[in-house]
Amino acid sequence: MMETSALLALLTYAVATSITPGPNNMMLLASGLNFGFARSVPHMLGIALGFGLMVLIVGVGLGALFKAYPTIHEVLRWVGGAYMLYLAWRIATAAAPKASQKTAAKPMGFVAAAAFQWVNPKAWIMALGAIATYLPSDPTVAAVALLALVFTLVNLPCVSVWTVFGVGLQRFLTKPSYVHAFNITMALMLVLSLYPLVRP
Repeated sequence: MMETSALLALLTYAVATSITPGPNNMMLLASGLNFGFARSVPHMLGIALGFGLMVLIVGVGLGALFKAYPTIHEVLRWVGGAYMLYLAWRIATAAAPKASQKTAAKPMGFVAAAAFQWVNPKAWIMALGAIATYLPSDPTVAAVALLALVFTLVNLPCVSVWTVFGVGLQRFLTKPSYVHAFNITMALMLVLSLYPLVRP
């Protein structure tokens, strides 16, 4: 079992990394504005559970595979970057839905949000950082499972905050032109979040 001091340090790390801006939170901010809280719930659950599963899988052995074959990780990073640029383009070019169109438009679903964690540079930084810092060099499955559980439980309320912010913006961004400008801003921030991918 993890010592209390180590667990508290892990909780602090999990909160700090989960609630700060990143691709997931930028997309949830836009989703809250465009689709509301209830329709964004599958997206939020996909992020929390998908990231927890990612931590579990990486912690029990996939990280060792990437160390042995770093090209795999490098390819995955750049594929993820390309996919994030595509998502940014989709957000930037999305027209503000009219009241009659809001039910027809679809937010990101559970499976897509969970799968997105594997191509999210911030998620990789969070997962590898936590595994390297809070687990021994040869961790047990139980220790990795505890790490994944902590992140799952912390991540969901943290990312939900961004959806709530997006919902709150509905009262202020009342014109389609305002919503469009907001979506462009979110797309640009999503592109800027690629910095960890391209920096030397």
